Amino acid sequence: MRILHILDHSLPLQSGYVYRTLGIVDQQRALGWEPVLLTSGKHYAPGPARERIGEWEFLRTGMPTGLSARMPWVRELKIVGDLDRRLDEVIGEVRPQILHAHSPVLNAVSALRAGRRHAIPVVYEVRALWEDAAASHAARGTARLRYAATRLVETRALQRADAVTTICEGLRTDIIGRGISGDKITVIPNSVDRSVFRGPGVPDSALASRLGLSGRTVLAFFGSFYGYEGLHLLLRAVPELQRRQPGVAVLLAGGGPEEENLRALARGLDLGDSVVFAGRVPQKEMPRYYDLADLLVFPRISLRLTELVTPLKPLEAMAQQRIVVASDIGGHRELIRDRETGYLFPPGEPQDLAHGVLAALADRESWSRIRAQALEFIETERSWKRSVARYGGVYDSILRH
Repeated sequence: MRILHILDHSLPLQSGYVYRTLGIVDQQRALGWEPVLLTSGKHYAPGPARERIGEWEFLRTGMPTGLSARMPWVRELKIVGDLDRRLDEVIGEVRPQILHAHSPVLNAVSALRAGRRHAIPVVYEVRALWEDAAASHAARGTARLRYAATRLVETRALQRADAVTTICEGLRTDIIGRGISGDKITVIPNSVDRSVFRGPGVPDSALASRLGLSGRTVLAFFGSFYGYEGLHLLLRAVPELQRRQPGVAVLLAGGGPEEENLRALARGLDLGDSVVFAGRVPQKEMPRYYDLADLLVFPRISLRLTELVTPLKPLEAMAQQRIVVASDIGGHRELIRDRETGYLFPPGEPQDLAHGVLAALADRESWSRIRAQALEFIETERSWKRSVARYGGVYDSILRH
């Protein structure tokens, strides 16, 4: 079975989106299926039309350039039009049996058109809703109009797709609320590559020394630095944490649009070497960084996006047998049971974050139990082998019908 995956972006970029894609296609190949990977014009790493990275070849669609790349709506229309033409080329070459379009909905729009032209069934996988991102990036006066328009496009794509998959129950509930039958939707949850995150190793003393973390109580966050991740709350909590728990330090590995703001905030709070920005770390190196952390802290703020969508990084932390402390929002509650597989604290305020971290640090006698229960959750529910097997029923059904 040959599946053409239509993606927003891929390696060499690093993100939760990329690692979910790799988890899916690696396991699909292990099942004997033939995944083919095509990125849209939103892939923002320049490269050739065909690019081999590691074990995978990525087919590319060119990025919009010139005036069209800078004009809202025009840029999106150009991305869809370019992807339409590229899909015709790729379909003619690889002859897929299924088109599997992954968020954002622009990919689904092109896939559905191509599916009609070539009589190929289409799966639309919702990892997040484009309307939420589109509205958050629009100017204040146009946000409502942009939200309504993109929501309409999203709902129409969900109606027309032959099958819908999504990453969590929050998104499934939202999709059903649009009038889509629950029988059409399959949850394929975020999972963990256990060949990478195999459990705790011996902390690397040389790495700890290089980062200035030797002998410190390390609170870590690994991932993309977006405003909704609430990392400003973590930094603002550091003075109170250090007053109550001397020796606390924060390790941030990753990057993103909020990085300069966070660095400026750390300087403004005079946090000095208590905050370490480690930069982007390759996935295969991440276990060494996890092993330095006493707690992994995920302080996401409460927004529609974060209430609906589950993140990937807490699962990696659990698989590496680290203790997770996270804000009590919908996306986290699907992954973490308070004081059973991690700790939850009220979202939105630095003092609540500080109290949550201090409560976890004071409860070390429970950590072995919490680690064991979190690892059982990973092994029984969140391995890629278990998650990706669910695609079999989805694909078989649409090929039959």
